[in-house]
Order: sequence, then C-alpha cells, then structure tokens
Amino acid sequence: MHTLPFTLARLSAAYASGLSPKAVVAETYRRIAEAADPGIFLHLAEEESVAAAADALGAYDPAKPLYGIPFAVKDNIDVAGMPTTCACPAFEYQAAKDAFVVARLREAGALPIGKTNLDQFATGLVGLRSPYPIPKNALDPAIVPGGSSSGSAVAVARGLVPFALGTDTAGSGRVPAALNNIVGLKPSLGSLSASGMVPACRTLDTISIFALTVEDAFAAFSAAAGYDEADGYSRAFPPPVMEAPAAGYAIGVPDAASRRFFGDDTQEASFEATLAVLERLGHRILPLDFAPFYRIASLLYDGAWVAERYAGIEDLMRDRPEALHPVTRAIIGRAESLRAVDVFRDIYRLADLKRAAAPLLSAVDLLCVPTIPRFVTTAEIEADPIGPNSQLGTYTNFVNLIDLCGIAVPVAARADGRPGNVTLLAPAGNDGRIAALASLLQADAGEPLGATGWALEAPLLASA
Repeated sequence: MHTLPFTLARLSAAYASGLSPKAVVAETYRRIAEAADPGIFLHLAEEESVAAAADALGAYDPAKPLYGIPFAVKDNIDVAGMPTTCACPAFEYQAAKDAFVVARLREAGALPIGKTNLDQFATGLVGLRSPYPIPKNALDPAIVPGGSSSGSAVAVARGLVPFALGTDTAGSGRVPAALNNIVGLKPSLGSLSASGMVPACRTLDTISIFALTVEDAFAAFSAAAGYDEADGYSRAFPPPVMEAPAAGYAIGVPDAASRRFFGDDTQEASFEATLAVLERLGHRILPLDFAPFYRIASLLYDGAWVAERYAGIEDLMRDRPEALHPVTRAIIGRAESLRAVDVFRDIYRLADLKRAAAPLLSAVDLLCVPTIPRFVTTAEIEADPIGPNSQLGTYTNFVNLIDLCGIAVPVAARADGRPGNVTLLAPAGNDGRIAALASLLQADAGEPLGATGWALEAPLLASA
C-alpha cells in the first residue's frame, strides 16, 4: 500500500480488486505526515471525517469515475465545513457549502481532504507570497514552488493526492506544474463554474486541475465540468471528451526573434527538443511573431485589470490594508490610482490587440510554448519580489485575456536534470484536442511522475 502509485488507473484497479477507500484515506494521511511540509496544507479535515465519507461510498461503483479518490483544494475555493482564507487570516470565513466544482467532484465519488496554500489572493506566480509556511518545491527546495497554486501543485507532485484544484488567471494553474514536473490543465473559461471561488479577476479566472498524468487531469476536469446557472460567467460547452490523437496540425511557436528565455539556454534547448518530437509525430511547426501576445499580456498587471483584484477585496484594502502581504498589497494597491476612463481605454486597447493577434491564431491549429522561460530561485525572489515573478508569466499572462484553453505537460528532462514542460494552447472549446496531444508528449517522454519516482504506467503508454 505504501508504494501504490496514487493515479486514477491504479487506484480504480485496486478498488475493483477489493481495496477499501478507508485504507486509501489512511495512507493519504500517512503520506502527508511523512512529507513533513507544513506549508502545503492550510487546513486538513479530520481523518475520521474523511474515513466516514469513504465508508459512505459503499461498495466499489465504476459508475462513479472518481470513486474513493482523495483530492486537495486550493484555499480560495470553498469546501463545506472548512475555512477559506485565501492565505489571509483576516479574510477567513467558514464555508457553509461546497463550491459548485467541489460538489460535482463529490458526486463523482471523490473525497476532499483539505485546503492548500497559495500566493495570497491568488496574486503571484512564485508561491512565496503567503503569511503561512511556504511549501517547498517538490524537486528542489532552492527553486520556488510556483504560484499562486503552490500547495496544490506540491501535494500532487509528492504523491499525496492524485489530483488537486488550483485556479488560473495569469498562469497559476500552469507555472507550478512546470516547476514540479506535473500536469496543469487550464480549461476553457466558463467550463468550470466559479460559484464558491473567491475571484482574483472574475472575468478571467478559472478553476484548474493538477495531476500526475494528462488522463487523470482530464478525468477530474470532465467530472467537474458543467453549466451553472448561478455563475454569470458559466458557459454551456459540450461534455469534455479527449479527442483521438491526430497528426498534421499546424502548431504555432514563438519565432527566434520573439523567444524569451532570459539567459536560460538549457530551457531553450529543451523547448527545441520538444518541437522536434512534435515534428516526428507528424505536425508542422510554424514560427510566429509573439509580440502581439506579449502586448496583450502586459495589460494583466500594468493595465486596468488590476482593478478586478481590488474589487474582490475592496473592504480589506480600504479598512485593513496592513493585513495583506506587502507585495500583494503593493500590486493590488495600484488600482487606487485608476479611473473609470482608464478601464475603458484598456478594454478598447485589448480589443485592438486581439484583432492584431487574430491572424496569428487563425493561421494555426494550436500553439506550443514553454510553460516557463526559466527556473527561478527563492533567493532571487527575496532579492527582487517582482521581476523574476513577472518573467515566469511570459508565456502564460496573455492566455485568459484572449480566451484560450491550455494544458501544461511534462516532457523530457532538461540536460541538467530539471523537468521539461511545455504548454499547448488553443481557442476555447478545444480542451479535448490539446489534451490528446499532451498525452502523446507525456508518453513519448516517459519521465517519472512528479517527484514520486513512479513510472508512467504501461496502460497509459499503450493507449497513447
């Protein structure tokens, strides 16, 4: 039991053979204790209560796709009976009911076990902007864990849970995946309800999924997806289906002039190696000038969208600004100098920039980008909390502003042994297409899962 890989395929097979979900709950809590990282979880449910929920599932039911699967929840998403803090003690409240997505996952048989750490109010890509202990990167404690969904990513990478919920506005569901050698699925906006989620930027936010494999991430996404009448930004997409892998895609990538790796030649070589794999799989690589995407990205923090972050915590910013992390307060506080006219001007600017980027998107079937341009250390962030954090968002910040879906996927390790990871992007509604290709990339690389040392399972390789 102690060596059982926590993947959906292995756990489902074990349940079908008679394993008790209660035993998996006990093993989950044993692994959490063994990890001995107080920065991962901000709140853990009592083991007895989760064991009781596991007992209540009854006999193994294959009709429940997530039967007996423990999962973690980023602490800006409500779980009934647990506190929601957004990594700000002054903001804490007790959730009276589950977020829509959490309720859907429970209905599918999954078991929420606790709330995970994050960059406060989901503002950051490093995972260090929290007043609580900082979760350690699962592979190298000198490297930032990534944010804002730091605890969720580390929990998955260490094999504590098979999947975890994050959120993603600027890359918070993708950057931590790259830094911890796991999958980060950022779905089409509106496909996962935001009811019960504390927003960062409500018009751009989505709940995201972390998992060790593409298949596991997509299974959790499929169970959680659904139209929610109570969420004004929910959209009625068809049920998610992973498409059969296909060849012959035109895949847009940053051209030589617009690539940004900030001196990390090893990361650039890793990206080139992945492009060679895509060509070997039968796809055509089309270099594009990414300058329009970078101009769009600049609006997220340098434009009026920072006012959305202010809107979510206006009372706290006005009445108790000292309760916020200093970096969080400084970033969100920029909104106080904005006027209504600034918001409209940036809305118009975004419309013009979208028009400029449209020919690039129409020329390809999907995009492939490095998930991160380089690795960032905790020491760098201590010296400069803003600059390296911004660099991490190079290939992520523009995505939600132009309504793309994305999936960050592990690829072959870099020459220095650090994990390789790329992100596939496509217009909203193409989640199944990019997941299918991501599965092929993960299978081709065949790297161990997260920081667990577990091998990519033979059935996954065979099916891919």
